[in-house]
Amino acid sequence: MTPLWRQGLGYGAVGGLQLLLDWLSFVALTAIGIPAAVSNVVGRIAGAVLGFWLNGVITFRSEGASRLGWARFGRFAASWSLMTVLSTLAVHYINAQAGLQWAWLLKPAVDIVLALLGFIASRYWIYR
Repeated sequence: MTPLWRQGLGYGAVGGLQLLLDWLSFVALTAIGIPAAVSNVVGRIAGAVLGFWLNGVITFRSEGASRLGWARFGRFAASWSLMTVLSTLAVHYINAQAGLQWAWLLKPAVDIVLALLGFIASRYWIYR
């Protein structure tokens, strides 16, 4: 299997776990009355902690060595911040226009689209 395919599959598996944790956090927090924008950021933080670590030690590892460290974390934080702003704007807009249930339903779709951009950033910039 080529490195691109291995990394793509690993990123998808880790991303699935991230998405689930992020979404569950978002739904739980908004269900108890925390605003959608705040809940989205908190959910993304939960997913980010899990994702940075798993992608560094599994998906983008190099010859058995993890690819973590402060330099990579800095690049990850910059990319994550941009993606979080985009996700939060989208979720806030959906919530304001269509309601919370639609935000719950469409948040995973928003984050999947952003995950595709995140894979490119991860492969060529964050974990290089």
